[in-house]
Amino acid sequence: MLSVVVPCYNEEEMIKIFYNAVENVEFPLEKEYIFIDDGSYDNTLRELRSLSLKTNNVKYLSFSRNFGKEAALFAGLKESIGDYVVVMDVDLQDPPELLTDMYSYIVKEEYDCVGTRRTTRNGEPAIRTFFAKSFYKVMSMISETEIVDGARDYRMMSRQMVNSILEVTEYNRFSKGIFSWVGYKTKYLEYENLERAAGNTTWSFWSLLKYSVDGIIAFSDAPLSIASFVGLFSFIISILLSIIIAIRTIVFDNPTPGWTSIMVIVLALGGLQLLCLGILGKYVSKTFMETKRRPLYFIKEKNDKTTINE
Repeated sequence: MLSVVVPCYNEEEMIKIFYNAVENVEFPLEKEYIFIDDGSYDNTLRELRSLSLKTNNVKYLSFSRNFGKEAALFAGLKESIGDYVVVMDVDLQDPPELLTDMYSYIVKEEYDCVGTRRTTRNGEPAIRTFFAKSFYKVMSMISETEIVDGARDYRMMSRQMVNSILEVTEYNRFSKGIFSWVGYKTKYLEYENLERAAGNTTWSFWSLLKYSVDGIIAFSDAPLSIASFVGLFSFIISILLSIIIAIRTIVFDNPTPGWTSIMVIVLALGGLQLLCLGILGKYVSKTFMETKRRPLYFIKEKNDKTTINE
């Protein structure tokens, strides 16, 4: 069986469109669909109820509130029972026709995972494209975990790999990093960017920026090292300037002029200190959230109408 894990947030227009599109793909295995309603405030849950009543291969989970895509992915993987599991976005920007190729590579060439990556970002705002490419470049430089440029969450995995991912129970999750960190033999299929089939994206520039910062912090301690080097460099510069000023005063018997320059230096050093404290605080806050051991999500409703704490 193939389990299709589909996180949804305000996607009422896409539920039936997505289901029909994937069902129309010829696939050698039986499929089960696991839709995760991530606290939607539109009619997403109503559409999922309706679809589950009309079909016998659709499951759905509905969260008590919006817990984020990472929690939805984890919940879907945990609920899946298939020998193979594929993660897909409901907006059909993940081409369903690639499913057959994914399965073929896993079965015939013994890959544990077949992922996808976009070769173009046509249709996206230029600023989002710039920051996305910059993120992948930065991650490749500062992290030991490889994150492929343009990689999507859309990937098919073996049951063994999924079980390994489920053992990573950290609260601050960054799935692209976790998929890579657990290892296993992986191949990437390339395709050009596709527009949404319907509806509007709920990902804003700022939410994507925050998500990228979380990814950097989750899989690299380089920002802490950078903060330390900046502090050390600033200290050395301040010592050198102090020596130069002292020598000039002794040799030329000239009081130190330039209150403006002094204030600029003070403010610059103060800004660097606050920046370094902010970086340190970000890591401390993530550690604090991990120690609380809060659940990743709460399920308000499932197909069988049970309520469960996960």
